Amino acid sequence: MYSRSSEPVRFERDCAVVLVPQGDQVTLPAGSVGYITQALGGSYTVFVEGNLFRIAGRDADAIGKESPEPLELPEGADDEAVEQLVWRQLRTCFDPEIPINVVELGLVYEATVKHRDDGQRMVEVRMTLTAPACGMGDILVDDVRAKLEMIPTVAEADVELVFDPPWNRNMMSEAARLETGML
Repeated sequence: MYSRSSEPVRFERDCAVVLVPQGDQVTLPAGSVGYITQALGGSYTVFVEGNLFRIAGRDADAIGKESPEPLELPEGADDEAVEQLVWRQLRTCFDPEIPINVVELGLVYEATVKHRDDGQRMVEVRMTLTAPACGMGDILVDDVRAKLEMIPTVAEADVELVFDPPWNRNMMSEAARLETGML
């Protein structure tokens, strides 16, 4: 949940994190103290010593939080059920600086479920960024890929970053425009 207030945290172990907005991977040592500024989609953005860092959900225990539950699909789920879970997973992907998911921001142009020769599924995604020079672009693409590959029966997610058509605020959902004040 996004909150305008900050929750204090202390790192209980060394933790690999991503510097926001540069996208550099660094390690914060055990004992580091900071504040959670955003907790959305299973990942956390924390403010430590004047910088923002993104913590992946799998490392939530480093700040005393629970890791996300594994995803489940009913036995024999069809492509429609998988596609619904794909879109649900995409809604758990957030830019660390913006408390709105990539679907509501209008960053996802297409998500298609396909079958591979081995019977597993593949998801192909075409998405963009709010700004082409965004330092978090690779991190966001990796987050989308990793979250889609958590879906049972999905063996691979191919996430293509595109800039045509260029993103603009009219691509945002009405709720996202209200949330950001971009009416």
